Amino acid sequence: MGVALLLVRHAHAGARKDWQGEDRLRPLSARGRRQAEGLVALAEPFACQRMLSSPYERCLATLRPLAEHLSLRVEPLEELAEGNATSALALVRTLVDEKVAVCTHGDVLAEVLVALADEDCLELGERPRQAKGSTWVLESRDGRFAAASYLPPSEASTGR
Repeated sequence: MGVALLLVRHAHAGARKDWQGEDRLRPLSARGRRQAEGLVALAEPFACQRMLSSPYERCLATLRPLAEHLSLRVEPLEELAEGNATSALALVRTLVDEKVAVCTHGDVLAEVLVALADEDCLELGERPRQAKGSTWVLESRDGRFAAASYLPPSEASTGR
């Protein structure tokens, strides 16, 4: 296996229509917080050295437990915000040989995956999934993404 980049869709944040404030500030739901905690165990084997995120609160909060576990900080980047798929793809390409977790939105994640499947001949399966809180593990070799695997969201047990 080569170096792996983790491409994470933000965890569950509840319905946009039910949130009264600025959408960038919409927090994770209780379910989303459990998914963010569950990401710690899912991502630990990949030894991420950086955490990059959309500046939206739901993305930052998705990576926060993992970043704290690894004693890293979450770096907010506008390139990973909603509607920025072109910028996100360019950013992901620069990270091909880094051990990094990248958290973004469904629209961005879908377009990045389609581009990588097309340009790098990355096999995503017949029906690529992208549930909230899920992760795509993108393995690289020789400066290119060579393999992809899907990890469904995992909700940490809260003991309640």
